[in-house]
Amino acid sequence: MMRIALPLAVALCCAAPVFAGVPAAEPVFPRFDVRDTGAPPEGVPEVAPWKVVALDPDYAGQWAVAGDVDGDGAVEVVAAENVNVEDTHYTSAVAAHRLDGSVLWRWGKPDAGRKVWHHDVACQIHDWDGDGKNEVVVCDQRDIVELDGATGAEKRRIPIAEGATDCLVFCDLAGRGRPEEVLVKDRYERIWAHDRSGTLLWDVTKPGGYRTAHQPRPLDVDSDGRDEILAGYALLNPDGSVRWVYETKEPILPGVGHMDCARVLRAGKTPEEVRIVFTCCGANNIAVVDGAGAVVWERPGLHFESVQTGSIVADAPGPQILVDVDHTPDGASPMWVLDADGAPLGRITTRYSRHHRLLDWTGDGLADILAADSRGVYDGTGKRVATFAMPGAGDPATEGYELSLLIGDCDGDGVPDILIITPATVYVYRNESGKRPEGPAVPGTGMNVTLY
Repeated sequence: MMRIALPLAVALCCAAPVFAGVPAAEPVFPRFDVRDTGAPPEGVPEVAPWKVVALDPDYAGQWAVAGDVDGDGAVEVVAAENVNVEDTHYTSAVAAHRLDGSVLWRWGKPDAGRKVWHHDVACQIHDWDGDGKNEVVVCDQRDIVELDGATGAEKRRIPIAEGATDCLVFCDLAGRGRPEEVLVKDRYERIWAHDRSGTLLWDVTKPGGYRTAHQPRPLDVDSDGRDEILAGYALLNPDGSVRWVYETKEPILPGVGHMDCARVLRAGKTPEEVRIVFTCCGANNIAVVDGAGAVVWERPGLHFESVQTGSIVADAPGPQILVDVDHTPDGASPMWVLDADGAPLGRITTRYSRHHRLLDWTGDGLADILAADSRGVYDGTGKRVATFAMPGAGDPATEGYELSLLIGDCDGDGVPDILIITPATVYVYRNESGKRPEGPAVPGTGMNVTLY
């Protein structure tokens, strides 16, 4: 997750994209290819934050999630510190904040951890018991800790394996119609599944023979009402057994390679109809497979990292893929837009593009590209159409942190808003023109938040 610069010659020699293992030339981006590494262009509207939430200086850190934790109908921001020792980390302190900046409650050991991250932090908001009230669930050094959302009081603890504190993922393994099971994992080796009572259901080590993904991804690929788990390069059945393993023509570095990020590109009623897009660390690859594991296409050659899917470019076949390319020369960090078949459509190069989202900002029904570091909004032609003002914020590049970016309804109108987060502050921007998505509105950032 940290900024890594490679020599330009190395980056360029790795840049040849490939379909099914066949080399190709440097790609052409027919819709747009823009560079935005300096100050925003003149005339681009600047968007002032709707709310500026100063995080608790003792208990809160840059990992933040948002939701209605006290049942008052308004969204709160829950921010956490973490302890990290040689890439093993756990949640050490948490503070819940109202959007006016007042602190609702605090939990944990304020002097134990750090405010920044280079990984997910095990702190999520979820109505785990189904009573209509959200809990805040974290992993401290030894337990899953369920906190009362309104007060921060500990409701219970579930002992977990040593080091199983990398992240928390809620899923529906039993087919009850709601996520009652929870996955925990160590950094790269093992995943454990517990039911809501804390009973260990199963565990798996190096699923399919490979390291785990950063965040296991629940997917119901066969429409039976139970989640399968994309654990990395292996899809697991609800009982933890291996359903299939990704078979690539590209070499995956032994002991290093792992899946960085995965998203559903297309849902379907059968596994063969489903399309899943994911990125491969240690293999420098982006791929689409169907729900049965068959490779649809691959594009190796670069360190593709985080993926979003949506309709970005007008009149282009959808859905499309937004993916950043990491491990590039400092100050030249691209985001690519690909169509569903993997063909390049557009490229935006910013100073640092690792954290991005898709959101209808202009109200035209298309997904605009949000980039944290540039604080920019880009439309489907690559044009910057807005800049988020961050009064009082410093420069992340010189202060040693990365801006994080989340979306979620924060004002109660059902339209996702924007949150940009520093180690000290959460800036919230109202989405005044975007259209309300289909389906039930979820206040806040939702369940299973991830940096990937």
